[in-house]
Amino acid sequence: MSKCAHLDTVKEVEPSSSGCLECVAAGSTWVHLRICMACGHVGCCNNSMGKHATAHYEANPDHPVIRSFEPGEDWWWCYPESMFFFVEDAPAAPSYDTTQ
Repeated sequence: MSKCAHLDTVKEVEPSSSGCLECVAAGSTWVHLRICMACGHVGCCNNSMGKHATAHYEANPDHPVIRSFEPGEDWWWCYPESMFFFVEDAPAAPSYDTTQ
């Protein structure tokens, strides 16, 4: 598997919220959530109406790497390279609290 060339942009981040703030503000819902690994912004996926995770990257091209923010999912995505990947020895993926 290829290695993402943008891993140098990854930081230890705290999630900005437990859901997509843009969707909440618009009164809409999301399908799945993603977290920006440069700043912790939580946005909805491209199957959601708002596509806020991608919109965040487009507004912040220096934030190229996201992870799934879904429980049990540990995959990563690099926007510039259109690359789905896993990071060996990465800490467990953050996710929203499913008990609330």
